[in-house]
Amino acid sequence: MRIHRRSGSQSVRPRQRCARIIACLSLMFLCGSSQLGASQSEPAAAANNTASANTPQVDHPSAEITTRDEATTFKVHVNLVLLRVVVHDSKGQAVGNLHKDDFLLFDNRKPQVITQFSPEQPGAPRAIATENNESSVSPEQPAPVAVGAIPQSFIAYLFDDVHLEFADLARAREAAVKHLSALRPTDRVAIFTTSGQNTLDFTDDRLKLQQALLTLQPRPITRGGVAGCFTLTYYMAKLIEDQHDPEALQVAAMDALACDFQNDRKFASAAQQEAEALARQMLSEGNHESHVALTVIDNLVRRLSVMPGQRSIVLVSPGFLTPELEFEYSSAIDHAVRSQVTIGALDARGLYVVPPGGDIANPSTGTSALSAGLRQQYAMSEASADADILQILSDATGGTFFHNNNDLVEGFRQVASTPEYSYVLGFSPANLKLDGRFHSLKVTLKNPEHFTIQARRGYFAPKHEADPAQEAKQEIEDALFSQEEMHSLPVQLHTQFFKSSDVDAKLTVLAHIDVRQLRLRKAEGRNSNELTVVSALFNGNGNLLQGIQKTVTMHLKDETLERKMGSGITLRTSFDVKPGNYLVRLVVRDAEAQLLSAESGAVRIP
Repeated sequence: MRIHRRSGSQSVRPRQRCARIIACLSLMFLCGSSQLGASQSEPAAAANNTASANTPQVDHPSAEITTRDEATTFKVHVNLVLLRVVVHDSKGQAVGNLHKDDFLLFDNRKPQVITQFSPEQPGAPRAIATENNESSVSPEQPAPVAVGAIPQSFIAYLFDDVHLEFADLARAREAAVKHLSALRPTDRVAIFTTSGQNTLDFTDDRLKLQQALLTLQPRPITRGGVAGCFTLTYYMAKLIEDQHDPEALQVAAMDALACDFQNDRKFASAAQQEAEALARQMLSEGNHESHVALTVIDNLVRRLSVMPGQRSIVLVSPGFLTPELEFEYSSAIDHAVRSQVTIGALDARGLYVVPPGGDIANPSTGTSALSAGLRQQYAMSEASADADILQILSDATGGTFFHNNNDLVEGFRQVASTPEYSYVLGFSPANLKLDGRFHSLKVTLKNPEHFTIQARRGYFAPKHEADPAQEAKQEIEDALFSQEEMHSLPVQLHTQFFKSSDVDAKLTVLAHIDVRQLRLRKAEGRNSNELTVVSALFNGNGNLLQGIQKTVTMHLKDETLERKMGSGITLRTSFDVKPGNYLVRLVVRDAEAQLLSAESGAVRIP
């Protein structure tokens, strides 16, 4: 029998990783999040239906080693605060030769100790072993694994059809069609919308992508119909209702008086009441639409977190206001940084200019020259305020913000490209109060030269202590969906498959562990440790089909460790599959040293 083998190094190095902000998630749920219009694929459903048929095996003295299986469900907690930092030189190129000691980090202006530092190069090729199989294999013998083409990059294009006007969406749609005509074979692209309509899950089919783009149209949630004489923008409503701006209220009251009361001054009080009522309505509707957009962004980050390889979001939007929603976008940023998801933003308005005489989409006829002039000032301020959230999301996650430019094809090219180099900095805030308050962040360089720094602006403190058990689960999840190879434990990955028919096969994942090289705790004459072993199967489009987690508890006698553990132990996990391309991911974590090993294996079943 020939077996495809992945050999793990036996070197041991400590590894610290973070956990995420509080939120419970299921990996299997994320693969088919209905809120994003994504449905679980047929192969995924087939794999789920065979979970009970999987019979794991382990070679060990049964009285001293026990195993149990459980679903791979993880919870998220905050431990470290993470920042993704991109440093650009004077030519705008990303700088990749910096070290931890080059950075200075401040939390609310107080210097912090950087305890985690990770330089990253997303475009680096993934190391996956290959094997050419030229020998024949009998039907009764498991066949060796062959390597298939596994997607390396997942890009989700999120069109904010809730806020986009038709003209802007039409231009962006046309530019996206041209941009997506040059997909690489390893790219998988999806089309999502903030309204949840007209979506397309990850695919490399250019025709389907083009058809999905052409169906996009504005879908405002609360706005619609023909605008009346007297209208208010979300920005003006915020000034009137939240900031109690007397000038903004006066402009709105003047418009109401002109539109609804023919400038009869005896109705001035009624006009002001009408303006205040409309401001409350528009503020509520605007807050709802902004909340929907941020929720979709956060859900999409979670959706991408279960994809292997390089992951990014291209947000196509005119921007939107986020008053009282800072915690929501901060949560999305936390998830994106921890999941290695980059968010780039394209302002679909292009070079934005307020038309003389006001916005035709929000007319206010019969208003005075003073009112019209002030409205134009508000429109310019609103345009800038709307775009702020796009820059916040891009800066915090290492993405590009493209704005004030009508070349949207070039904009898509820039925004869809992740920086060649970035750095993830982590720190444990000193004397952090668990009060949920916002903390401002600043990153500088000891020798700034002509560099510019792109990083997140702040974070929210947690409201309670992190759970170590949940931190361990999150550490495993991070490794499971990363493309990084880690060899801190003496683990080897082997895979093999057996075809029972032309359309059915059983794929077996074997994890061989050298127990004698683990750190074992000696207590009551036994050598103890606990291993968590997760085997996961992804399809050719990078969707998680199934994950099985095993817990191996060891209480070994000295005699057993010395005489019977020379060959280690082997854990077996089987998946019922159909012919196609698959990616196997194996993650092993031990409880004593809290070390991780993670390996990948590409599989093609003919």
